[in-house]
Amino acid sequence: MTYPDDDSVRAFLRHRGAAAHVVSGGAEGLITGWKRFVDQVEAGYKFGLDDYRNDLDIRGLIEAAGLADRVADEDRRFRAALTRTDLAVWSSDQPNAFWVYGYPANASAELLEDLGV
Repeated sequence: MTYPDDDSVRAFLRHRGAAAHVVSGGAEGLITGWKRFVDQVEAGYKFGLDDYRNDLDIRGLIEAAGLADRVADEDRRFRAALTRTDLAVWSSDQPNAFWVYGYPANASAELLEDLGV
């Protein structure tokens, strides 16, 4: 599969109003950010809902930028680490945004409290 080049990903991110550090990271920054987030989820997500939602937004940008195939393994790992996948915890402008449903099975007390579960 052919992926968008980094210049076009950066242009897309600028157009979406992404923060400067996200734009400068380009495609690799998005991919690395999602991988790091999935690692955190597997190890025990330690943050609250605002941070969790910010991290979920990375996946939405990956989808919209045409990079989803590059994180297929991380997506499988992420899905396996979730519970309550019937519960929407965020929203996305991407169709079939599986990542906005559920929360880490080993979520922090702060995240669980923020979610009201």
